[in-house]
Amino acid sequence: MFPIKALRYAIFATMFLTQLSLINFRSHPDARLHFGEKVAVFTGRNGSGKTNLLDAIHYLSFCKGFLNPSDVQNIHLKEGFFLVEGKFNSEDSIISLSCGLKRGQPKVFKRNGKEYERLSEHIGQIPLVAIAPTDIVLLSGGSEERRKFMDSVISQYDRSYLDSLIRYNRVLKQRNVLLRQGNPDQTMLEVFDMQLAEFASPIFEARTKFIAAAEPLLLHYYTQMSGEIERVNMHYASQLQNGNLENLLKHSLERDLAMQYTTEGIHKDDIELQINGYSLKRFASQGQQKTMLIALKLAQFDVLHQAKKLLPLLLLDDIFEKLDQQRITALLNLIAQGHFGQIFITDSHPQRVTEILGSIDCAFDHFELPFEASNSEAETHETHDQKEEQPE
Repeated sequence: MFPIKALRYAIFATMFLTQLSLINFRSHPDARLHFGEKVAVFTGRNGSGKTNLLDAIHYLSFCKGFLNPSDVQNIHLKEGFFLVEGKFNSEDSIISLSCGLKRGQPKVFKRNGKEYERLSEHIGQIPLVAIAPTDIVLLSGGSEERRKFMDSVISQYDRSYLDSLIRYNRVLKQRNVLLRQGNPDQTMLEVFDMQLAEFASPIFEARTKFIAAAEPLLLHYYTQMSGEIERVNMHYASQLQNGNLENLLKHSLERDLAMQYTTEGIHKDDIELQINGYSLKRFASQGQQKTMLIALKLAQFDVLHQAKKLLPLLLLDDIFEKLDQQRITALLNLIAQGHFGQIFITDSHPQRVTEILGSIDCAFDHFELPFEASNSEAETHETHDQKEEQPE
């Protein structure tokens, strides 16, 4: 689906975040930042608000943050609202986005001043990949975390997938309510079974294609990061590999009635990750797990890149912890190659990240936190230009 050679040398459209404005968002009562086209580095002690800046950028892509599922808890202290605004340069156009929330009112998301009727209409417009310490739950957590990962990636480039997923989950909820009744209506069960099978089919197909595309990229990035000759792979595990869902539901009906919920379907899917033929979750070291997580997210980046014909934004939140120096340098060398477009990095050790970026001649803007209370960001950062290349 996505051949690696074609992917790494293709020329696609670019999109850059040039301005970010925050009012009453988490720890930032008022902040205005301007970015170049490549790397922005946020440094400061823990609790200074570095990750909150990445969370605000995440809002502009997904209409929600990655730190807290509760929007209202992202309002600064006891203020009555928050507002996140961003401007993007995309080829020959400028895109203005805003996400605002007032206490007790629905969230409002606008593109160039026009409000979306449904937030799902915006998903995929600003492709983005975020890597954060909490993402380790992708490897250590239950299957739900890995399904969310697949859904997040595929929904950014396949609108019909997101529609099918929403409809599947709606019918699944209705079927489970029916199963909890003492003597459920058999005709309604048959209708729900038919609908679940209809919506599950394109979801299963899209997930199968995604895993097939991502696995060779995962191996590529893991090898680049670790420098080790280790065999890593990922496998899509789905009950639909055993047959049509409608038939599976018929055969599991007695069990479903006893359990009072639906035990078969794509809501039970999982991704199995292995290293040298063994379960990554059970046998990998901490360094191997961290490397696998980053490689998985970079594979996600390439799949999005190819599918959208657009470079996603890349957010790297405090990912250097628990990585040795060799892996940190390998990751930043990948960044310096220019394949990843615009990148935002946080680190609590300013000397570490700036010295490494400087050593590999990577141009970057450096923002030190906390910002002054009366200061827009324009006075709080310095630009580190890439050294001029010498002719061969």
